[in-house]
Amino acid sequence: MSPRPLNVGLYFDLRNPQRWAQDPARLHAFTLEMCQEAEHLGAHSIWTTEHHLFDDGYIAAPLPFLAAAAARTSRIRLGTAIVIAPLHHPAEIAEQAAMVDLVSNGRLDLGLGAGYRVPEYELFGASMHRRYAQTDERARELRRLFAPGGITPRPVQDPVPIWMGYQGPQGARRAGRLGAPLLSAHGALWDPYREGLVEAGHDPSIARMAGGVQAWVSEDPEADWPRVAPHLKHQLDSYRQHMVEGTDAPKPKPIDPDHVRSRDRDARVLSYFWCETPEEIARRTFEHVGDSPTETVFFWASVGGMPEEMVAQHVQTVCTKLGPLLRAG
Repeated sequence: MSPRPLNVGLYFDLRNPQRWAQDPARLHAFTLEMCQEAEHLGAHSIWTTEHHLFDDGYIAAPLPFLAAAAARTSRIRLGTAIVIAPLHHPAEIAEQAAMVDLVSNGRLDLGLGAGYRVPEYELFGASMHRRYAQTDERARELRRLFAPGGITPRPVQDPVPIWMGYQGPQGARRAGRLGAPLLSAHGALWDPYREGLVEAGHDPSIARMAGGVQAWVSEDPEADWPRVAPHLKHQLDSYRQHMVEGTDAPKPKPIDPDHVRSRDRDARVLSYFWCETPEEIARRTFEHVGDSPTETVFFWASVGGMPEEMVAQHVQTVCTKLGPLLRAG
């Protein structure tokens, strides 16, 4: 079977580590410039996410940022990967999402997830108890709020795509039972996702998947790797350290970027990273996706506070070198 064509997106988190500190306003302005450039170069979508109280300025308000990106673009789709659903009232998510959809003329993909950090839940006075069930409930309530009789003004899209940002077999099955698209590109999750669809009486033909691939695309990987590795180390160490805050878990040991680079594609999210040519990244991506109904894969535009010239070059390489290979299938 030939690989199915894949759309290509870019992922932004606006990290600003102290080691490579930039003017925050300039970082946000430059990132919006990169969203425009990605559209100009033919990217299918841009994605952003949500975390709170990170010490490197990780983006905390993805929907307002996407509203700004919507006003600067005209075609590219705008996705959240993810909004931490239990931290927010469903009406708040619905109204902000509708605003992005209206400003963009129907280009929003709304990804929801449960989150995992104790300090974030404490910041919002929310409970982590049943957080996956809470996320499922948010998805159901958002469908109601987007429908006639819900919020006003209503979004352009009917319905707004609500993606479930669940990882692992149990999460994939949950997304299936909801009859929702799954925000993962890992082909190994297709079977449990399909099983969940069937369990709840949904036609498996409605299945949709999309997700991130952890990679840096380079036309000279061995020359670029020494520059990429320190930023990747910051990014992965940051995730691991922030993950255990507020818990009894021990502080994690620093990661070895070379070891992470050597790991297989089937390793857990954030525990593998490829730095390879466009051709090799395309080959690995098709293997990663397998025969799943994945439509879109997205790649980090910037890793852990990279300088502007590296980010601009990577956006260009992803869009003009990797993009055509993945779209060709």
